[in-house]
Amino acid sequence: QVHLVESGGGLVQPGGSLRLSCAGSGFAFSSSAMRWYRQAPGKERESVAYITATTGFADYADSVKGRFTISRDNDKNTLYLQMNSLKPEDTAVYYCYALRYNYRGQGTQVTVSS
Repeated sequence: QVHLVESGGGLVQPGGSLRLSCAGSGFAFSSSAMRWYRQAPGKERESVAYITATTGFADYADSVKGRFTISRDNDKNTLYLQMNSLKPEDTAVYYCYALRYNYRGQGTQVTVSS
């Protein structure tokens, strides 16, 4: 059974940093490209970052390029999102998504506010 659990969210001041983690289990984690999505209240879901299964190629939404970094450790079955220079508009629930299995986790809340 595919299982993804996000963690690392919280309240941070503008300009601060957070690192999100997504632990995968029940599937071949290293076989799947992964995405981080986010959704803010009243807004459409936005794909934030993407990483391939094994080559490490990454792509980012323009809104986060240069501030966020996606990475993965296939030995630990874990996906990461390092978020720096956070802005209030980054406030959202962040989800990880396993493309090959069409499965996402329950999300972790990120709130950027002074």
